[in-house]
Amino acid sequence: MQLFDPNNPNEKKKMIAAAVLGLAAIAVLGYVFFGGSSTRTTTPNTIAKASPTPKIAKEPETLADDPSVYQPVNYVGTQPAVSEANRNIFAYYEPPPPPVKLPYVPTPTPVPPPPLTASSLMPSNVYARTPGDFSLQIMGDKFTPALHVTIDGRDLPTRFINAQQLFTTVPAALITNPGPRQVGVRSNDGQLYSNTIMLTVTPPPVPNFTYIGIIGKPRFNDTAVLQDKSSKDLVNVQRGDLLGGRFRVSSISEKEVVVIDATLKIRHTISFTLDSATGPQFRPPVRISDEEPQL
Repeated sequence: MQLFDPNNPNEKKKMIAAAVLGLAAIAVLGYVFFGGSSTRTTTPNTIAKASPTPKIAKEPETLADDPSVYQPVNYVGTQPAVSEANRNIFAYYEPPPPPVKLPYVPTPTPVPPPPLTASSLMPSNVYARTPGDFSLQIMGDKFTPALHVTIDGRDLPTRFINAQQLFTTVPAALITNPGPRQVGVRSNDGQLYSNTIMLTVTPPPVPNFTYIGIIGKPRFNDTAVLQDKSSKDLVNVQRGDLLGGRFRVSSISEKEVVVIDATLKIRHTISFTLDSATGPQFRPPVRISDEEPQL
């Protein structure tokens, strides 16, 4: 059997087409294996455009020999700060404590001056335990009959003398103990009042003696043995005698000697005390009754 008929025009066309296809296939394979690299060939013109040749700077012309063309350069620099001596580089910043908020204190309202004025007292000094009531006179200004005197807040019956003088009687119970007393003037409704002034109540003089013994006599006319605390002298006194030039002996008993201040009329009691220096011979005997002297 014959594969190719040269006289047949169709067969010739098929052979020509097969030959063309074969050449095309060979060209494609050659391009893939030999001319298909991914590296792009750069032409000389492309290289020149990508990397232009640097221009060589011309050498500067020779400067003139005149030194005036040169300008001095002044550099002003700062020196670095010197580190502090003995500084702890590990110290860190500690914020100050928050300020202490003080409590709000309102501004005090000024107290208006009293409408009345109390300036002085007569007497201004009395002794504590003074027997009986005593008179007190208060001097000042702007007094009216509607006012009354007060001592430590206690109202006292008051007699109006004039606008500068008031008079009252102070009970003895108000001066039993020594110490200052506040004296003022005010009205019943409290609209009128004065400043306060001080009435000084001082301790009264006391006998400077110690009762150490008693000498009994018939009809109870006893003699008390007293000792001066300062000189240690012994003094024998009876009822009615003046002790120390000031204190009158009122009564004598086994427990105490009662004397009365001849000037202030204040009663004092000297209790019995056994003095070890003088011995027990002065110890008073036990008595049943005693008589008060007639002074």
